Amino acid sequence: MENNSCIFCSLEKNRVIKSNELALAFRDNFPVTRMHTLIAPKRHAKDYFELTQVEVVACNNLINQLRLELMEEDSSIEGFNIGMNVGEVAGQTIFHCHIHLIPRRKGDVENPRGGVRHIIPDKGFY
Repeated sequence: MENNSCIFCSLEKNRVIKSNELALAFRDNFPVTRMHTLIAPKRHAKDYFELTQVEVVACNNLINQLRLELMEEDSSIEGFNIGMNVGEVAGQTIFHCHIHLIPRRKGDVENPRGGVRHIIPDKGFY
């Protein structure tokens, strides 16, 4: 079911870079790195835990396809962060499930150790 007040439900078609029957992908408006991409179900679901198993698979299929395409397009990509925010306290600001596919390149941060653990200060390095 579409939610007319949701920016992802009313996403302009020209923003979509890849899609399948149940999910779509588009570039993040505020990218962490170049080619930072969002994958979202077409159905309005507020977060990952509202997705059906079939929607999870559809999103995962896009993630895998995009990973290969991004690496073919940009040989400097050596890794990825994949993540999502669920709930306001976890940083979710758009309440339509979306998964961040963030390409990583050598030297894009001084020390990448800990990766997503850096969402809480002083917890990333171990």
